[in-house]
Amino acid sequence: MPPFDQRYERKDSYGSYTFNLKAANGEIIGRSETYDSSSARENGISAVKRDAPGAPIEDLA
Repeated sequence: MPPFDQRYERKDSYGSYTFNLKAANGEIIGRSETYDSSSARENGISAVKRDAPGAPIEDLA
């Protein structure tokens, strides 16, 4: 299992697939778009895992 995979909460609902990304404390820190299949959702999760570490951070506080 890749690091932090447990922080990706996969959700299925009537043919639509999404995920929430949660912080260590369980708070949702990101929500995905809606995907048409679970495999497309997994590709989205893989993209976040690949691209997010190098993404710029914007503090909206």
